[in-house]
This record gives sequence, structure tokens and C-alpha cells, in this order.
Amino acid sequence: MPKRIPSDAIDTLVGIIAERDRGATLEDIAPLVADVPRRTLQHRLSVLVSQQRIVRVGKGRATRYHQVPTLTLREQAERYRADEPASNISATLRLTPQGKEVQQLVRLPLIARTPVAYNPDFLGEYRPNETFYLPSAIRGELLECGRSLDSVRPAGTYIKTMYNRLLIDLSWNSSRLEGNTYSLLETEYLLTQGRIPEGANLHDIQMILNHKTAIDMLVEQQEDIDLNRYTILSLHNVLSDNLLADSDAQGRLRMRPVGIAGTVYLPLEVPQLIDEYFGAILDTAGAIKDPFEQSFFMMVHLPYLQPFEDVNKRVSRLAANIPFIRENLSPLSFVDVPIAEYIEGLLGVYELNRIELLRDVFVWGYKRSCLRYSAMRRTLGEPDPFRLHHRSALYETIAEIVRSRMNRSLAVTFIRNKAAESVPESERARFIEVVETEIMNLHDANIARFRLRPSEFQAWKDGWR
Repeated sequence: MPKRIPSDAIDTLVGIIAERDRGATLEDIAPLVADVPRRTLQHRLSVLVSQQRIVRVGKGRATRYHQVPTLTLREQAERYRADEPASNISATLRLTPQGKEVQQLVRLPLIARTPVAYNPDFLGEYRPNETFYLPSAIRGELLECGRSLDSVRPAGTYIKTMYNRLLIDLSWNSSRLEGNTYSLLETEYLLTQGRIPEGANLHDIQMILNHKTAIDMLVEQQEDIDLNRYTILSLHNVLSDNLLADSDAQGRLRMRPVGIAGTVYLPLEVPQLIDEYFGAILDTAGAIKDPFEQSFFMMVHLPYLQPFEDVNKRVSRLAANIPFIRENLSPLSFVDVPIAEYIEGLLGVYELNRIELLRDVFVWGYKRSCLRYSAMRRTLGEPDPFRLHHRSALYETIAEIVRSRMNRSLAVTFIRNKAAESVPESERARFIEVVETEIMNLHDANIARFRLRPSEFQAWKDGWR
């Protein structure tokens, strides 16, 4: 087992690098930590790079390490809101009046928000099957949306039929919500071919591969998984693999305080209480009968407790799918979920113990997932205004990829260049996602709308590597 890296040693390295505006070389750092063997120092620097605590630039003797500008949760929300204008997907997320109120409150400057600690009564006052975060009408609506033809078959039957699609969608979208920079096509290529591009961001790759391992576990062990200690700790173990400075923290409840930048919320610090409330969360969740209430409950209370040193939100997103797997319901892949509203929904839980904004995001996100996976598709809302507005550019890009017989690598570059030429900067990420989704879903019966001939499609498909 790898040796634990002392937290003070990590802080020292980050501090040394932060003091140098132009970055620091290994030769700059080594004399300042003379008691650390060179190989150990190189390992620690690699760990910090994988965690995105520092950035490595250059190769060999020219390698320099730089400080990473950290974004607070609030700054993340502001950045992603700027990237998701009214014409984008977030425009179709219609918030309830209560959700809008929470959003306004968490957008206030930090100085105007009252610092709060973990509130055990928020969990203690919840009574399974008596208290409901999701009203009856919403639960009924989600059931109709997510019901599958496999509902009377053994648990996990439905999820196995869509495994390949879900693996890519959930791995990419959950990673995207953490700021991962990999595109959808790059994620597909990594997961289906197992190839790591030269110069790729190793932290992003590790995050996506960890999602694959976690999803595999949920699907392959569907008879044994549940909202219990073994499953949740196992999820954390695989999702945090090679991403924590202290490898001993993988799959273990935290033993030290943590802080969340950009919020006035102060997570619980006492290890014994963390263990106690973690058990209470699982006991409460296990007693909830409705799968949608059960799923949302986990999305609220796991991040709120912050039971792990890191990767809490990722664990909550995959744990939220466990009730759906067991009940053969359409999974929740977080497709199209806007990052800004998701972060603000969590801030509402952290600081106000209010779930309305996160609930709006959860309900809307589940319906979007149902559109992608449900055997019986239903029309939800109006056509996507983004697709309508950029229809010509989208169709031209897809057609050109096929007619030019591009492989995945060429297509990724072409799509990014086309986005830079065709749409404003704030809409490029969405443009890339839509094109890549359409490319992944091309088949004989849908190529006509792109004015493609069957012979063109087949020639491209034969070379799609």
C-alpha cells in the first residue's frame, strides 16, 4: 500500500510553488525540502499534479510546476452561468418560485450570508415515508416517465440493456459536473478503446476511468448493492482511486476537518459524529420506499455531511442511481444538467437546509435522462432552442465529418474548430456536446436528415476508429 503523504509536506510543496510567479523546477524545490529523497519528491509532485493542486508544464529538465488558481464554489457557478446563456440548455430549466428564492439567496455576497455549521436536526427531523422532499404529484410524474418494460423482471435487467450508452453518458456528465475537460467523444474513445492520448490531462482521465469502474460495480453486483455502508464506501473507494493525496482515505470516512471554499457552511469535524450521522443517513435512506424520494434524499444528505475528504458529490450522484437500478427504472445520467444551477442547489442545502433549487434540478435532469433512455419516449417541453437556432451549423458539421470519413481524433479537432468559427464563445461547449452526441447516435435510419447517403455513412463507419 502506498505510504501516506503528510498533509504538512503537501502544504509545504504547494507553498513553495505558489511563491514563484514563473513556476518552480525540481532543482528549485529540492534544496528547500532537503530531508525528502528525490524520488519521493517526484512522486509527491506527481500526486499534486493528478489532484490539480499544481500544474506541470514542459518535459524533462525543462519541467516547471505552477500554482493552480482555485475557484470557489460561488466562482464556479458564476463561470458556468456565463457559459450557459439564455439561448442554451439552462433556459429550458424552469425553476419554481421557491427554487428561484433559494438561488437569489445563495447569490448574495459571502459577507451578507450567515456562517452556519452542520445541522443534525435537518436529518433528524426527516421521517421515512412520512416526510417527503418530492411531493406525491412529482413522484408519480417521474414514475410514469421512468417506468420500463422490465419493471417486473429481476433487479438490474433494464440497466444491463443500456449499459454501453449509460457508461459513457454518466461517466462524462458526472465528470463534467466536476469541471472535467474531456469531450464526450474523447470519453467514448477512452472507455471503448482504452487508449490515452499523448499529453492528455491525467487527472481527467483518472476521473473518467474511476467512473467506469464504479458503474461496472453497480451493474455487475446489482444483486448485492444497496444504500448501505459497504456499497457507499466501495463507491468512494473506486471513484477516488489515485485522486487523493492520502491513499488511506479511499473508501474511509474522514478523520480530519475539511472546508468548502466559497460558502459560509462549515462541515462537521468530529470523526465519531461523522460516523454516527453517516450511519443515520443510510438507515433513513434504506427505510424510504419510494425510489425517487430515496434517490433525491441521497443527493441531499451525502454532500451535506461531507463524510469523505473529497469526491462526496460524485459518490452521491452514483448512489442516486441505486434505487433506479434495483427497480428497473430509467437511470439518472445528469445529461444536460447545467453546472451553475447544480452548484447553487447544493449551496442552498449547505447554507439554508433548503432543497427546492436542487429538487428543481433533480426533477428536470431525470426527465432529460428519461428522454434518452425510456423505451416509451414522451415529449417534455418545447424543442431545444439551441438546436433550433444552430440547426444549419450542426447539420453541416455532422455531414462533413461523415463525408470526409474522419476518425475520432480528427473529428474531435474538427468539431472544436467548427465551434470556434460558427458560434459565440459562450455557446461552444454546448455546440460540441450536441454534435458529438449526434455523431455517436448515427445509424442507417437517421442519416437522411443530414442529407447523407447510405454509401457515405457506411464508408465513414468502416473507418471510425
